[in-house]
Amino acid sequence: MMNKVRVRYAPSPTGFLHIGNARTAMFNYLFAKHYGGDFVLRIEDTDIERNVEGGEESQLHYLNWLGIDPDESPQKPGACGPYRQMERLDLYRAIVDEMLEKGYAYKCFCTAEELAEVKAIQEAQGQAPMYNRKCTHLSAEEIAEKEAAGMPYVIRVKVPEGKTYTFDDMIRGTISFESKDIGDWVIVKSNGIPTYNFAVVVDDHLMNITHVFRGEEHISNTPKQLMIYDLMGWEPPKYGHMTLIVNENKKKLSKRDHSIMQYISQYDESGYLPEAMFNFMALLGWSPEGEEEIFSKEELIAQFSEHRLSKAPSVFDVNKLKWVNAQYIHKMDSDAFYAHALPYLKAAIENPDIDLKALCAIIQPRIETFGEIKDAVDFFNALPSYDNALYTHKKMKTNAEIALASLKLVVPVLEKQEEWSNEALYETLCAIAKEHALKNGQVLWPVRTALSGKERTAGGATEIAFLLGKSETLKRLQQGIAQLEAA
Repeated sequence: MMNKVRVRYAPSPTGFLHIGNARTAMFNYLFAKHYGGDFVLRIEDTDIERNVEGGEESQLHYLNWLGIDPDESPQKPGACGPYRQMERLDLYRAIVDEMLEKGYAYKCFCTAEELAEVKAIQEAQGQAPMYNRKCTHLSAEEIAEKEAAGMPYVIRVKVPEGKTYTFDDMIRGTISFESKDIGDWVIVKSNGIPTYNFAVVVDDHLMNITHVFRGEEHISNTPKQLMIYDLMGWEPPKYGHMTLIVNENKKKLSKRDHSIMQYISQYDESGYLPEAMFNFMALLGWSPEGEEEIFSKEELIAQFSEHRLSKAPSVFDVNKLKWVNAQYIHKMDSDAFYAHALPYLKAAIENPDIDLKALCAIIQPRIETFGEIKDAVDFFNALPSYDNALYTHKKMKTNAEIALASLKLVVPVLEKQEEWSNEALYETLCAIAKEHALKNGQVLWPVRTALSGKERTAGGATEIAFLLGKSETLKRLQQGIAQLEAA
C-alpha cells in the first residue's frame, strides 16, 4: 500500500510564475489530490543575487488564481517547516557537519584560478572537466591553518567510486548513471549557502516528499541527489521527468519567443479564465482516456494518472487555448458573464447610451477571450474610418454598387420604423431584401459595414442598430451613403 502521497512545488523567486513552472505545479497538485495526498509549496530562495522583488508573491498569487492551493506553504505552515530555504540554513549545517564527520564530504580551498587551470589542462587532454581532489589530501592541521588564515572554502561531496545510480522514472522508465562520470561536486558555497542539488535532497527528505514531478532538464541533477540519499541512508522519492513544452515550430519555449506569452499573469491580463487555463495546461503532456477535452478541476483530479503522462514534447497551441477558453465563456450564465465582462466594457465603452447588459448578450457567443472585448465594441464609441472595399463580400454577393443601392433603400424605411428592437429591425431589413429581389446578405452586410466600419464585429447589423439607437443608426447609414457616392 502506498504511503501518504506528499509532493512539492519548489520555485525560486528569481522570476514570475511562467507556463513551465505552472504546469509542474499543476501535475504535482493533480497527482497529490488524485491519491488523497498533500501538495507542499516550498520557496528555494538561496540564489540571493538573482531573486527579484515580487517573485514569491507572483508565484503565490497566480497559483491561487489557477486554483492550485497548497496544503502547506510559508503562508500555511505545517509540521515540516520552515518553507523558505534561507530559513532552513541550520538544518543544512547539521547534515553537512554529519557528512564531514563521516568523511562523505570535505572542505576545498582551491581558488577559481586553480580550478580554471586544471579544467584547461583536462580539456586540452580530451578529458571531461572534473575536480582533481587536491584538497582531499589536506591534513587536519593544514585545514585548521587555512581556516585560521581566513581562506575561503567550499564543501564538496566525496563521490563514491564504482557506484551505479539507477532510478525508475515514472514517465521514462529506468535511467542509470555511473559515479565515475561525476566529479566531486560542491554542496556548500563559500558564502555558507547550500547548492541546489544538496538542499533539495535535505528538504525533500525532511518534508517526507514521496514523489517528484519536474521538467526533463532535471534528469542530469538526479544522480547527484541520489548520491546524497545513498550516503545518508535515506529513501529517495519516486521521480517523474516531464517533457518540454514547445511552440508550434517544435522549438523550446524561451523568453525570446514572442509568439507565445510566457507568464501566467499575461493570460490573466489578456482575459483568459483561470478554469480554462487550468484545463488547457493539464492537457500539455497528459492525455485523458476518451475524446473529451473540457474538464472541471474535480474531473481532472479524478481522471489524472501518472501512467498517461507523455514522453513526447508538448505543443503549446495558442489557438487550442483560445478554443478551450471560448468553451468556458460560452457556457457561463449571463449574470456571471456580465460581471466578468463589465470591467472590460467600462474601459472600452465611452458612449453612455449603450446598454451594456444587452451588449453582453450579443458578444458572449462571439468572443474567445475577455481581452477581445475592446476591439469588438470600440466602434460603438465612434465610427472608425474605413475603406469602401469593406462593402465587397463574395459570400454575401455584395459590392460597393449594391451596397449603395441597399443603403438608399434602407434609410427611408428605418426613418419611419417605430419598433426599434433587434427582432423588428431584422424583419424590416429582410422584407426590404425580399421586396427588391435581393439576398438578405446584400442588405444586412452593407448596413453592418456602415454602422461599424469593421470587417468583424460582435453582433450583426440589426443587433448593432438596436444598441446604437435610431438616431445614431440613421446618422451612420447616411454617412455610408455619402462615402460611397463620393468614391
